Amino acid sequence: MAEDHGSSRHMSASQKELGDEDARVVRVGDAARTNERLDFAGNAVRTAKYSPLTFLPRNLLEQFHRLAYVYFLVIAVLNQLPQLAVFGRGASVMPLAFVLAVTAVKDAYEDWRRHRSDRAENGRLAAVLSPDAAGGAQFLPTKWKHVRVGDVVRVVSDESLPADMVLLATGEPTGVAYVQTLNLDGESNLKTRYAKQETLSTPPERLASAVIRCERPNRNIYGFQANLELEGESRRIPLGPSNIVLRGCELKNTAWAVGVVVYAGRETKAMLNNAGAPKKRSRLETHMNRETLFLSAILVVLCTLVAALSGVWLHTHEEELELAQFFHKKDYLKRDDNNDYENYNYYGIAAQIVFIFLMAVIVFQIMIPISLYISMELVRLGQAYFMIRDTKLFDESSNTRFQCRALNINEDLGQIKCIFSDKTGTLTQNKMEFRCANIDGVDYSDIARQRPAEGDRIWAPKISVNTDQELVKLIRDGGDTEQGRQTREFFLALATCNTIVPMVTDGPDPKKKVIDYQGESPDEQALVSAAAAYGFVLVERTSGHIVIDVLGEKQRYDVLGLHEFDSDRKRMSVIIGCPDKSVKLFVKGADSSMFEVIDKMLNSDVIQATEKHLHSYSSLGLRTLVIGMRELSQEEFQEWQMAYEKASTALLGRGNLLRGVAADIERNLRLLGASGIEDKLQDGVPEAIEKLREAGIKVWVLTGDKQETAISIGYSCKLLTRDMTQIVINSRSRDSCRRSLDDAITMVNKYQSFSTDPQLRVPLALIIDGNSLVYIFDTDWEEKLFEIAIACDVVLCCRVAPLQKAGIVDLIKKRTSDMTLAIGDGANDVSMIQMADVGIGISGQEGRQAVMASDFAMGQFRFLVPLLLVHGHWNYQRMAYMILYNFYRNATFVFVLFWYVLYTGFTLTTAITEWSSVLYSVIYTAVPTIVVAILDKDLSRGTLLKYAQLYGPGQREENYNLRLFIFIMMDSVWQSVACFFIPYLAYRKSVIDSSSLGDLWTLSVVILVNIHLAMDVIRWNWITHAAIWGSIAATWICVMILDSIPTLPGFWAIYKVMGTGLFWALLLAVTVVGMIPHFAAKAFIEYFIPSDIQIAREMEKSQDTHDATHPEVQMSSVSRA
Repeated sequence: MAEDHGSSRHMSASQKELGDEDARVVRVGDAARTNERLDFAGNAVRTAKYSPLTFLPRNLLEQFHRLAYVYFLVIAVLNQLPQLAVFGRGASVMPLAFVLAVTAVKDAYEDWRRHRSDRAENGRLAAVLSPDAAGGAQFLPTKWKHVRVGDVVRVVSDESLPADMVLLATGEPTGVAYVQTLNLDGESNLKTRYAKQETLSTPPERLASAVIRCERPNRNIYGFQANLELEGESRRIPLGPSNIVLRGCELKNTAWAVGVVVYAGRETKAMLNNAGAPKKRSRLETHMNRETLFLSAILVVLCTLVAALSGVWLHTHEEELELAQFFHKKDYLKRDDNNDYENYNYYGIAAQIVFIFLMAVIVFQIMIPISLYISMELVRLGQAYFMIRDTKLFDESSNTRFQCRALNINEDLGQIKCIFSDKTGTLTQNKMEFRCANIDGVDYSDIARQRPAEGDRIWAPKISVNTDQELVKLIRDGGDTEQGRQTREFFLALATCNTIVPMVTDGPDPKKKVIDYQGESPDEQALVSAAAAYGFVLVERTSGHIVIDVLGEKQRYDVLGLHEFDSDRKRMSVIIGCPDKSVKLFVKGADSSMFEVIDKMLNSDVIQATEKHLHSYSSLGLRTLVIGMRELSQEEFQEWQMAYEKASTALLGRGNLLRGVAADIERNLRLLGASGIEDKLQDGVPEAIEKLREAGIKVWVLTGDKQETAISIGYSCKLLTRDMTQIVINSRSRDSCRRSLDDAITMVNKYQSFSTDPQLRVPLALIIDGNSLVYIFDTDWEEKLFEIAIACDVVLCCRVAPLQKAGIVDLIKKRTSDMTLAIGDGANDVSMIQMADVGIGISGQEGRQAVMASDFAMGQFRFLVPLLLVHGHWNYQRMAYMILYNFYRNATFVFVLFWYVLYTGFTLTTAITEWSSVLYSVIYTAVPTIVVAILDKDLSRGTLLKYAQLYGPGQREENYNLRLFIFIMMDSVWQSVACFFIPYLAYRKSVIDSSSLGDLWTLSVVILVNIHLAMDVIRWNWITHAAIWGSIAATWICVMILDSIPTLPGFWAIYKVMGTGLFWALLLAVTVVGMIPHFAAKAFIEYFIPSDIQIAREMEKSQDTHDATHPEVQMSSVSRA
């Protein structure tokens, strides 16, 4: 008997095919000989990154990948040199050490949790066959980490599998085992795996001479190629994906299973797939590098200016510096033989200029804000917390919260311009419901005739299906007619041509059994449930046969062969041995694939009628499948069996050989009919798409469905509207594709020339199929497609393959700066999700492959609206402000230091203590900006959802751009002038010491930048108050503590100067004068050229005193950035 259960549903075309010379040789039950020549990986797993010895060097190496950290390290090293020492050696290292320590503690805690998890995992027990045990071979408890390739392991029900194992025997007489792959791919449906009949009845200890040759470890969890060689057997027994159980899966509904380990530890498929989602960088962080370079240039200019002026000053006062340290030319403590003073090692003015330049870099180092990086991490963590806790993103139907899997791109959610969406399971529920059928050219889609299944039935499918009463009558009473026979064959095909596993349970009525059909495909579940509703109930499946209750009579059908569905053939087939000894081939698949193998000479009228009905089903948005069959002669079956056995035992090119065997047998079919399955839209999808389009976001839908189905769904979800002009590119040849592209470009240009007014522009929709995309991507026509697509409001791609989805996303990413987002729920969406700037996985019916590859995950498509329009807007606005504020805050402090240097002979002595310089960006001003960036809201949720156009500022980069950077740098210069010169002019002729003046400058800068922040806060709460005013209080306390330490310079300085009224008057004057430009600019902009955000904010304020039902204000779409 030939079988190929579970061969290549997902990845058959991409599976790597290996030759015998590359095969891994596993000796069953003999781990020592298996590992003798090649020492395979042990079963101990390690997900931790560090060990106690490697933590410090590896963690520091990872952190210093950030060039800013290298910059601060170089500065700290320079400060250790006596000639360049400006700060104390400890103080100069503190900022970098603080940031490194905080990050290291976080990394150490995360790694400690991974170590704890690894110890628990490796310490679990498994029953391993020991041939040398006392009393004969028996299974002994062994820790998972001691399991090796070649060991025979026994697992009982509800236990996890310790390694990847080939099944040898199970507790079921038929050799079937049920496994749950929830921990591996997130799919909760049970999968069937089988032990080969040749090993099923043989005790494991007698298989010591058996050899398995399998492919080398790889990440494909849906593919496996191997052969089993038994002693005394001349032929190789093929092993496929249905014969292997993977680490991390659980054995269910099976008493026990015995298998031999073929992959262990880090070589298991689960561990090889444990890489996580690819790293992505936010656009704001990328743009921040540009401003960091500008700040570096400003720093170089300041240092060069100080060094040059210092050189001029030294040259002017060269004679006067003869007795000064470092500057005298003679060593007055030593004389030579002639009684002259020896020459002193004087570096010279040129060297001193270099020293001054480097010292200036050390003094002005915080121009580059080192604390910004850790502040951004903390802010993203806080933003992620509020997104996860948002009840508006909680999916009650699946009881799943929003997941934030990539913390470093939160702000990108506020800049999306183009969304690429899957259809099935993303826009729709992926809960299939059988609605209608065409059988032998007759349409059974009249809803008026459909009723719930009736009658005294022993079996009841868990999914209820309405039945067509005319069809029910035909099945029961028309068995002798041609139409009746065709109908029975049709539903028999639905019941047999699948990989569904029936799970029979007791129902509320003790006389009835409830059947829960478990399977990887919701389509198959719907079709098998429909067959059951019409009296063809699949009640049992084993490795070699299935049992179907046909109208109350149980019948056994032998499964002689099975060719799984794959993306190349787009169909699946099963060869069935019927009770009457006949052999039948049943095939189902997509219409484009099935009509290629159906015999057109048989019943051409039926074929035409079926095609017509398929078009009408698709127009209703139904998913369609075509079913065909033919009876095989014994010669045909035997010929197929030999070819199949040869192909399935080959390690080289097995996938292609099996596809060739399938293609040879799947031909000259007789058309039985077609089915229509409804996949209903998710709640809120039309409203969500409409709102996203209002926000200026283009929505592209990429689906594998037929064009008619996709268009129908497009109208249902308001993606397409009746006033849109559709541009359809549906080509069957390269030349026709080129002509279609040229015609489309002509049409686009015509409509663009007709309507120059954006309000009168005719909306365009591009509809293109996968065949046309093949021609386009294989040639240099991508630019033409881009020109058409970018001019259209909607793009709908039908019949697209997974890699084509990624290609379409890449088409936009390469040619525009638009931020892209891809959203999907299945394994076929992974490449698209990883290609986009932001990838979102839907926790749906197709497993968790998309979720595991995504940056964010959620339960429903409609959650995109609050995620982007609310959280995305908030995240972008807050992060943009925080970055600019950090630049301004540190620049203000540096300019104050710079002005002081100009009045001290360019010696780079500082009135502000070294500890205040160090603590300024770490403690004095760090907390308020973090709190505001997490909690502040420029607009309420309700306003952002009501006026979707308010999402535009993020798309136009209005909150972070070069113009704003220049403005805040001008503001920082002005405020530094106010901070420095107002106290300087007041105390110019007094005898105040520099330390007292330095304390005044420190406090005035901290107060000024915090008042600046407070003026920009929109929504106050007690945490914001505590952070801003507490930061000022903390600065005051720190200054007082520092001035209370006798060993530090400036002892008691703050206490002396605080006792004068002039000190308090100067603090007030600095604050008022420093804030005048910022206040004036805010007032002018808000009153004379307000942005959409400011207009909406005023509307929110007015709602406290006015009725909220005002005429809506027209939002601007003009960029003010």
